[in-house]
Amino acid sequence: MSYLLEKYGSEIFVPDKKPAPANVARGEFKIAAVGLEHNHIYGMCSGLKEAGADIKWVYDRDEGKVADFIKRYPEAMPARSEDEILSDPEVKLVCSADITSERCGHGIRAMRAGKDFFSDKAPMTTLAQLDEARRTIAETGRKYMVYYSERLHSEASVYAGQLISRGAIGRVLQTIGMGPHRENPPRPDWFYIKEKYGGILCDIGSHQIEQFLFYTGAENASVVNSHTANYAHPEHPELDDFGDANLVGDNGTSGYFRIDWFTPRGLSTWGDGRMFILGTDGYIELRKYCNIGTREGGGQVFLVDGDGEHHLSVSGDVGYPYFPALINDCINRTETAMSQKHALLAAELCIRAQMMSTRIEG
Repeated sequence: MSYLLEKYGSEIFVPDKKPAPANVARGEFKIAAVGLEHNHIYGMCSGLKEAGADIKWVYDRDEGKVADFIKRYPEAMPARSEDEILSDPEVKLVCSADITSERCGHGIRAMRAGKDFFSDKAPMTTLAQLDEARRTIAETGRKYMVYYSERLHSEASVYAGQLISRGAIGRVLQTIGMGPHRENPPRPDWFYIKEKYGGILCDIGSHQIEQFLFYTGAENASVVNSHTANYAHPEHPELDDFGDANLVGDNGTSGYFRIDWFTPRGLSTWGDGRMFILGTDGYIELRKYCNIGTREGGGQVFLVDGDGEHHLSVSGDVGYPYFPALINDCINRTETAMSQKHALLAAELCIRAQMMSTRIEG
C-alpha cells in the first residue's frame, strides 16, 4: 500500500487490491471451449484459468484451430464433438468464440445440458436469438455471460469504474467511446457476411454500449440514432467499415460512440481504444491500449478534477476482477461479476442500433 500511495499520490487514486483467485479448489471448476473462430477465446480462457478454472475440453470443426489451442493449453483434451463436452458432468462452464451468429446456439445447448455459458461479444445477432436465450435462462436457471473485453480485460477500464464508485468525478453524465480496430486481412469469409457477423454496431459496437451502461449506471436505455457505412471496401459490400450511435439512459445520461476498421499499419497496436467519461465534478479519459507518440503503452488514465490534472498509469496494478467473480457466481448462483440483465441489455441495444441504422453513402 505504501508503494501504491507513493505512486498515485492520494488514497482516492490508489487502485483496489488486486483480485484473488476464485474460492475453488484445484479441479473443482472445469471449463470447455467450443468454437474457436475469434482469438478472444484465448483471453476468455486465460482469464478464467488465472482465476482458478481448469480447462478440460476443446472442440472446433477445424482441427488446426484445436491443435493451436492445445499448444497454448496442453491440459485441454480434444473432444470428438460438442455433445461429448455437454454430456460431461464435470464441465461447469462452456466458453465460445464461434462465428457470431452461431454463438447463441451453443449457449442454448449448453444451458439445456445444465452448464453455464460464456460467450464472446457479440453474444447473438438477432432479437429472435435474444428472446430464445432469455427463455432458456428462465427455464434452466443457467447463466449466459458475455466477454465484453474492452472493459472487463482492460486495467484502465476497471480502474475507471473504481474511481467513479468513489465519486472521483461526481455523477456521470455522458460517455464518448472510440473503438477503432485494424482489419488485418485476410479475414475469414464470415467476417464479411452481415448475417454471420451481425454488422459493425452489433459486433464491436457491443463493447461501447456495455461501457455506456456500466459507467453511467443506466438500467435501461434507448438508441436515439445510429449510422453505418462502407467507405473503402467495395469488394465486400456487406461489410460495415464505419459506425456510430447516440444513446440515452433511463437515468438521464447520454452516450456517443464511433467504431471503424481504419486503424493504420503504423499504430503500435490493433486499435487506439479510448473512452471519455464526463461527470459533474470532473472527467476521465482512458487510453487503453496505447498512448500515441510515447513509449508508455496502454493502461493510461487521465483525470481532471477540482484539484488539478492527473495522469495515472495503472498497468499491472489493477488486475481483472471479473474472472474470479464469474467463477464464484457460477458456484454460488450469485451475480457479482455482472448481472444477467446487464449482459443481455447491452446485446439487445447493439442489435437494435444495427437494425435502425441509417446507411451513409460516400
